[in-house]
Amino acid sequence: MRWALSPWTGSERTLAERMKRAAIVTSLAAVFVCALAVVGRAEGIWQPLVDRLADDGVERSRVAFFFSSPDLKYSPEIMGRKMNALLNARLSTTGAASPRKPEVMGRYLNPILIAGAYAYYREHRAEFAVIRERYGVPGEILTALLLVESSLGVKVGDYNAFTILASMALSRDFSLVKPHIERRDVSDEDMKWLMQRTEQKAQWGYEELKALIRYAHDNGLDPLAIPSSVYGAIGQCQFIPSSAVHYGRDGSGDGRIDLFETRDVLHSMANFLASHGWKPGLSDEAKHRVLYRYNHSDSYAMTILAVADKIRKTKEFFEG
Repeated sequence: MRWALSPWTGSERTLAERMKRAAIVTSLAAVFVCALAVVGRAEGIWQPLVDRLADDGVERSRVAFFFSSPDLKYSPEIMGRKMNALLNARLSTTGAASPRKPEVMGRYLNPILIAGAYAYYREHRAEFAVIRERYGVPGEILTALLLVESSLGVKVGDYNAFTILASMALSRDFSLVKPHIERRDVSDEDMKWLMQRTEQKAQWGYEELKALIRYAHDNGLDPLAIPSSVYGAIGQCQFIPSSAVHYGRDGSGDGRIDLFETRDVLHSMANFLASHGWKPGLSDEAKHRVLYRYNHSDSYAMTILAVADKIRKTKEFFEG
């Protein structure tokens, strides 16, 4: 039996077809309602970040989707941890007779670690030859960096980059962070300094969050699923997201930059060093200055050079 539709359609459909069409409409409505719910869940504590990112050109619906994740929790203790570290460093140098002399971090010169680093160098020596030709950076230096940064790519961090950076970005209001300051003997002067540093670090977190979203978008990655260090450094090379965007290179030739993929990591690290002045024939002092740009620590730069030297000597011993 045929059933006529409303006169304005000018056609007929079976009852089964009408029911199927109604089901489709209902499903689409449900999807629409769910989408609204996702956007709605992004409101609340994260709303200032949603608005700010949208105002800065990130598509609002995409931002709202990110901040609707049930796994994303605001953690003011992340900024508190950073401020505690900065405050302790500030107070430890106040009134000190002389600053602590930089020195090589001896734990990285352990013979077992050096042997592992040399094995890594041998495994990737063909890629290191390509990199040295392209960027002028030797494989021993890159291996030393990777050993110190992530145990040759094994330890990339147990934190979530998006959560870390979003929480820092949202912590401009020092009243949210103050309960997590451990010291109770903070002077008025140091408290004022803490407030200023908190605002500065919150701005840093916001800029790095934007860079993380851009890096993920450009390379087909989920920004909510990128592991990081305690303060948002990502990948085997432990780049902050803005460095990933600026210095990241596609070493594998697959059209994307994945800082968890070995060839992309090695090319990106070499590009960073070359961009900061590394070239063949540098003096040890000049090498130190370039490595200092990777991590602003004299002890760090000294350690990288010492580890690279150990790898080089190990190579000479076994290869003649």
